[in-house]
Parts: sequence; C-alpha cells; structure tokens
Amino acid sequence: MKRSAGVLNYRIRENQIEVLLCHMGGPYWSGIDAGAWSIPKGEMKEEKAIDTAVREFEEETGFSISRESLQFLGSRKQPSRKLVIVFTSSNDYDASKSYSNTFKKEWPKGSGVYMEFPEMDKAEWMSLSEAKAKILKGQVYFLMKLEQNLKSQLGICL
Repeated sequence: MKRSAGVLNYRIRENQIEVLLCHMGGPYWSGIDAGAWSIPKGEMKEEKAIDTAVREFEEETGFSISRESLQFLGSRKQPSRKLVIVFTSSNDYDASKSYSNTFKKEWPKGSGVYMEFPEMDKAEWMSLSEAKAKILKGQVYFLMKLEQNLKSQLGICL
C-alpha cells in the first residue's frame, strides 16, 4: 500500500481556526477550485512518516518547519487506497511567499512537448468551513479531527 505524509499547519485568528492549504498545480487542476486543494504532503520513500511530512511541506510550500513542532494528528486510507499520515503544527506563514518544487509532464498529452509545472501553484489560509468545501474529499477527515482536538485542548468555543 502506498503511503503519504504531510503537515496540516494552522493558526488561530479572531477566535477562528485557519488552515494553510495548497492548490494542486499542473494542467489538470488549472481553473478548478472546489476539490483541488490539499494538505501539503507526498509519498513516503525509505524514511519515517515525520521525515516525509517535513520534506514534503518544505518542498510544496517553500517554508521551513521544525520537526520538533509537529504533533501526530492521525492517518486515514483515501479513496485512492493510499494511506495518508498527517501531523499538525501552528505557524503563521505569509502564504503569498509560498513556492513549490516542479515536475515535468508531456503537455498536451501525445504532443511530444514537455512542460514544467509547480506541484502546488499557490498556498492560502482558509477558515475551516471554506477549507472543507475546497479540500480533496478524502482529507476533510483531517480538518474535522484538527477542529475537535483544538476545541478540547483549548477548552474554548472556536
């Protein structure tokens, strides 16, 4: 079974939880908003989940993150049958300064022309309700779990 790991970064603004999500890059996702956003994550290689999460977060956002700041949130099998493992961290990054690594793809398909695309073409802070509407459906679980954990940890109504 393929496994991916990533970081769901959050902040609290005006008593509201906001999460940093990334819009998937490449030609397939251009012009699509709902269902085209993701937790910065990627496939695990021969490494621990936490190391994959740090590597992928940094590659897909351009922001540094401390391994020590991460807390395990949970794991869940996705509709694609891949197991996704997610950690959380609370950092207030400037989303407008995010940048992603790139990949090459033949585009248009069958043309023999290879173009370079960002893995993630932008990052944005979103309220949980907005994030639930925009994130890949299989990842909504992590948003709900983060909300539940923060409400119980902080003992307040967010």
